[in-house]
Amino acid sequence: MKVLLINGSPHREGNTFIALSEVAKALEANGVKTEIVSIGTKAVQGCIACGRCRELGRCVFKDELYQKIREKLETADGIVIGSPVYYAGPNGSLCALLDRLFYSAGDLLAYKPAASVAVCRRGGASATFDRLNKYFTINNMPVVSSQYWNSVHGRLPGEASQDIEGLQTMRTLGRNMAWLLKNLKQGGEPVPPSEPWTPTHFIR
Repeated sequence: MKVLLINGSPHREGNTFIALSEVAKALEANGVKTEIVSIGTKAVQGCIACGRCRELGRCVFKDELYQKIREKLETADGIVIGSPVYYAGPNGSLCALLDRLFYSAGDLLAYKPAASVAVCRRGGASATFDRLNKYFTINNMPVVSSQYWNSVHGRLPGEASQDIEGLQTMRTLGRNMAWLLKNLKQGGEPVPPSEPWTPTHFIR
């Protein structure tokens, strides 16, 4: 079993990385392999609603970041997405990537346990946490919980390591995800059948 952790911060080893690393350590301690991938500092293409992914089975844009993460999703059993808080929301570059991934590669994500992590100086963590979880709950993904909302505090580089309760929340999240992954694997219960999607615009 393997969990892919996406570091949505431009700082490769900043406070978001510290939070995700704590989750990863708990997963590894419980027999689950992990990999942390950083989105980096390059500009990220957003979705332009062209609809070509329905024909191609992938996004029409072939940037390296999208291709790399899409490929890793094929073998991942679960996903954790971490983001710093920008104006009470996730990093815009991360959302640009997630919009394209979830719209074009939903089949690689459905029914895989998922969790989000927010890292903030002081406030906005709950709104960021809520925004990221919406990607999962629109795509048939079990959302893994912890003992508290998944947030860690820290502004200056390395300060997240001083948030004792936040790091404990991360470890609990890792253990809970490992527990759920093992139960899903051992249970053998098939994925529930789905009905054909019936989209409406509320008036028809």
